Amino acid sequence: MSNPEDEREKIRQQKKEKLLQGGANTGDRQEPPSEPIEISGQDHFREVVETYDVVLVDCYADWCGPCKMMDPVVKQLASTSDAAVAKLDVDANQALAGQLGARSIPTFIVFANGEPVQRMVGAQDKAALQNVIQSASA
Repeated sequence: MSNPEDEREKIRQQKKEKLLQGGANTGDRQEPPSEPIEISGQDHFREVVETYDVVLVDCYADWCGPCKMMDPVVKQLASTSDAAVAKLDVDANQALAGQLGARSIPTFIVFANGEPVQRMVGAQDKAALQNVIQSASA
């Protein structure tokens, strides 16, 4: 039988690690951050779409003109919308971008409850992105 104090320490350590990785899990879902989340790989991507109710994924490349044009809009949506906003560099994450079907950039994919529900290709206006986020949130 394990010591209750050891179990508490184990839980404390897990919570500390979770905080250091981007926030405490206060339930099944978290409040979205006010800054875009830079996706660092397949596992990180899966964690993000499973952590937040609605996630707008911006598949982009640094050399892409329309992507650069969308960057201020994406940052603004991160700070004002109810969705988490994630940025996926398609050059750094080619396999994941392929799995997501991001063949043209920018590609925006909205996930609700861990599942893709909407895809938009090309530069979009802020209102269009807000509408798909609101639809996914409903």
